[in-house]
Amino acid sequence: MTSTNKQNPTPASSARQLLPLSVWLCPDDTTDQPAHDAQPCQGPAHRAPRTRICERHLGTVSSGLARHLITTATGEGDVIAEPFTTNSATLCAAAELDRRAVACVPHFPLAQHIGAQLRAYLPHEHLGRVAMRPCRADQMHLGLADQSGQVALVIAAPPTVGACSAEPRAARARGACPACLSDVLTDSAFRVQSFLPSAYRVLRPGGHLAIVTTARHHEGRLIDPAPAIIREARKAGFRYSQHIIAVRVPVEGDTLLIQAAPASLGQLRDIRSRALPPAARVHADVCILTRPGNSGQEGDR
Repeated sequence: MTSTNKQNPTPASSARQLLPLSVWLCPDDTTDQPAHDAQPCQGPAHRAPRTRICERHLGTVSSGLARHLITTATGEGDVIAEPFTTNSATLCAAAELDRRAVACVPHFPLAQHIGAQLRAYLPHEHLGRVAMRPCRADQMHLGLADQSGQVALVIAAPPTVGACSAEPRAARARGACPACLSDVLTDSAFRVQSFLPSAYRVLRPGGHLAIVTTARHHEGRLIDPAPAIIREARKAGFRYSQHIIAVRVPVEGDTLLIQAAPASLGQLRDIRSRALPPAARVHADVCILTRPGNSGQEGDR
């Protein structure tokens, strides 16, 4: 794995070396609608759903970040797993790059939504490269038992603290982002102590776990989950390999092009207010953890 700031990363190479810190330019380009040049399958059963993924869940793993991770850490034909799946970005990127991908989607309406997006984005011949399993992230080793010890890369964007406070009834009333509803109904809090061993078991020796996090304010405190994740990962047997700063907004020269969403504009406040200003999502922290060994080894932990 190597540092790169290009929009189009180069394929993985065994000669690459991990650097302690890298910066990637991968703006949030994920959309909940088919691309203009996409040719969706015909028929009423394959129409895109009317529901929409909310902005928070749409940007957990963007298409740009997924492509960077997949091309840098895997080769053609490798298997990629995604727990905490909230959108189709990783599955689409894997299929387009000639990899196989399996996502954990325990809530059926969310699986329905992602499936419709996959059929709208991907050519029919690429759909066989992706699959969804109805299991929680901390039970990934059970849902992916047939891939145990064979996965080259796990991409995980766990829910942030305090992010899922809405009740299911309220979510249904406002149009029901299926990812928000899934978080509530499946109680998908990030159980780091149980998730990390599960990820370890599905990874092949030398495989990577990429955990995407973002520090955020909650109840007046700044919470950064990365240090605790790294500590627990070492206890589970992982080696901490690299920290990546994924810049999530477009860059023009030396300027970050940050655009406020309608929700942020609604939070504009008096400059004399002591309240925290609206937060702009500029970057994500990506912790790269490696299962020791090499890909030529067999067996499990």
